[in-house]
Amino acid sequence: MISRVRSAGVNGIVPYEVTIETGISPGLPHFTVVGLGDTVTKESRERIRVAFAHCGIKLMNKKIVVNLAPADIKKEGSHYDLPIALSVLAALGLVTGDLNRFLVAGELALDGSVRKVKGILPLAEHAAKCRLHLICPVENVPEASFIRGLKIFPVSRLGEAMDFLNGKKLLSPLIGDSEEIAERGYKGFSDMSEVRGQAVAKRALEVAVSGRHNILMVGPPGTGKTMLARRIPSILPPMSRSEALEVTKIYSVSGLLTEKNPVKVNRPFRAPHHTISDVGLVGGGHHPKPGEISLAHKGVLFLDEFPEFKKGAIEVLRQPMERKEIHITRAAYAVRYPADFLLVTAMNPCPCGYLGDKIKECRCSPSDIYRYRRRISGPLLDRIDIQVEVPRVEYRELKGGWEEESSYSIRERVLKAAAVQKERFKKRGFSFNAQMPPGLVKTFCPLTDEADRLLESAVKEYALSARSYHRILKVARTIADIEEQDVIEDVHVAEAVQHRRILDEMLENY
Repeated sequence: MISRVRSAGVNGIVPYEVTIETGISPGLPHFTVVGLGDTVTKESRERIRVAFAHCGIKLMNKKIVVNLAPADIKKEGSHYDLPIALSVLAALGLVTGDLNRFLVAGELALDGSVRKVKGILPLAEHAAKCRLHLICPVENVPEASFIRGLKIFPVSRLGEAMDFLNGKKLLSPLIGDSEEIAERGYKGFSDMSEVRGQAVAKRALEVAVSGRHNILMVGPPGTGKTMLARRIPSILPPMSRSEALEVTKIYSVSGLLTEKNPVKVNRPFRAPHHTISDVGLVGGGHHPKPGEISLAHKGVLFLDEFPEFKKGAIEVLRQPMERKEIHITRAAYAVRYPADFLLVTAMNPCPCGYLGDKIKECRCSPSDIYRYRRRISGPLLDRIDIQVEVPRVEYRELKGGWEEESSYSIRERVLKAAAVQKERFKKRGFSFNAQMPPGLVKTFCPLTDEADRLLESAVKEYALSARSYHRILKVARTIADIEEQDVIEDVHVAEAVQHRRILDEMLENY
């Protein structure tokens, strides 16, 4: 007798169907799993043997072969335990229900209990698309509930799943609906009003967030670069439901969702240490996992002490910064992860950190500064739209006595600018000025005569590249959107040009 149970695997975050086929035939007692499963998947037969014995189920002295189809695609993970067990039970005639209506996932413990698994959300999404019901561990229900309309049958033990499929126990389905989960607002975020002074840097961050422009903050130690960066989530627009689903799938396959936070509602903020490996940043490994750039999808990737990162790691950022996804190809696999992030970086102006400081004198030689700057390549720096200086804050500003602008006020302007861009590009397949291809820049970035003359002068004087020219126009377009102007004026161009000159000006003044 041959039985079939439907499950699914994940390539990157994209699910694909896996059919569990079990055949029982006469021969020497043997239990084998074929179909290109990894070590964890092949070990399922031992977990199933012991779980069956604990539940009082006796395997007949026959040959049992389990095939994971399609057989030419590598299968990974422990979530195949439960579907394999149910497939064997169906082949033995111990489960008689219609298994074809369900997609099954779950890990078996040796006592027959069903444990939580990683990556349930892409599987749940696949089940909904195929109009199947989902049988999964109880602990995975909050995560799977994010898929609207999906019927979820949670089980805590193998025996419970058997009784349900045999009609001996009634399980009330849970219907996926995450509306109340998705309305958590901005709780727990630090506020921009806590940062004293730094009006220019705050303005630059507002422009960067409004148009999704990558930004570099340069300044001495202790001036507030990290403090500013960690408050960026408080001025970001809220995620749409589709964005939240995509981000949550990444965290689901990474096993980073918790019972308290089963869904990623707020935009991610990732700040890896500069000692991170290439694989940790871009993803991959023996068992492929998303890296930090994918975990920052639809959110912020903050790289503090930017020149201290391994050169190879930060150079890999160039492709995902342009394509908004990362392709990882190895001998054993090829996966693709989304990587649409806002890159926020911070660095000292020189090795000692005090180049251009008003109080402390820089101790670095020109060659020291040159070697330090060379750690960031020109092509990568060219892809960062905005550079802003974060200087030492004067005592008067630190002491205060007045209220700094709140994140709420800044966010209101960001939301208005984002709405303008969304309307402008609604038929173009993207939503922000930074994503504008060069062919559309002329169409959507009209200049006044004064602005055109100023930009021409800047291009000639600073020998700007074609990429720099287009990025200046995009930043100027965002500044004009914030100011609610349809046409880009000379003041907008001047601000945009200034934001590409900070590092050069520091060296010129050295």
